[in-house]
Amino acid sequence: MPFPTDLTSTEDRLAACEELIGYKFRDRGLLLRCLTHASISRTRLESNERLEFLGDAILGAVTCELLYHRFPEETEGELTRIKSIIVSRSTCARISEEAGLDRCLMLGKGLSVGDQVPSSVVAAVFESLVAGIYLDGGLEAVREFIHRWVEPEIERTLETRHGKNFKSLLQQMAQKSLGATPVYTLLDEKGPDHSKCFKVSATVGTETFPPAWGPNKKEAEQRAAENAWCSLQHQPPPYVAD
Repeated sequence: MPFPTDLTSTEDRLAACEELIGYKFRDRGLLLRCLTHASISRTRLESNERLEFLGDAILGAVTCELLYHRFPEETEGELTRIKSIIVSRSTCARISEEAGLDRCLMLGKGLSVGDQVPSSVVAAVFESLVAGIYLDGGLEAVREFIHRWVEPEIERTLETRHGKNFKSLLQQMAQKSLGATPVYTLLDEKGPDHSKCFKVSATVGTETFPPAWGPNKKEAEQRAAENAWCSLQHQPPPYVAD
């Protein structure tokens, strides 16, 4: 559905927001508060600030639960690193902007510069909606909502692990220096269906490098690529699979 460009009434904004997030509120007053910035509310208690506070905690808890079950092989430190990226203000702002939630906000005059809403305000509306859905529909409803928006962000984080996409780096190195394209081979998998781990190796030309385990095939390939890249750089591979 094309996003409406003439959201002149409050009801228009509420309906558009529900369409964008895929959730229909039973309490429309609660949704209105989720979208109301302090700059336009009569009192701060009527704005989304308290909801933002609650939503931040719920987002963190559900994200931790998701990461805990999805990455059974990861240490607490690595889970914390991924979580800190996922629940950051910049990530919440990007989710809101990509979803179009910034267009539904109730803002005071002069807060936005042209059509640009401050990123801190855009991030807050996502956290407010997390709290609103939790209060309106319960834990399962908000867990579904968070998973829908957070899982793509997890994939994005994994693809740029440590700021590097090692599959891309390995391919560039292999083609430039060796005239070959890396090949990834699935060697093994273990665990129940809902939390499998995968063992993958990378081969460049005639050389196969140390394999790596990962919580999904995509991440296992990234780790295997990192092992190969480090080996070609004469560095110890970071992932040593049994």
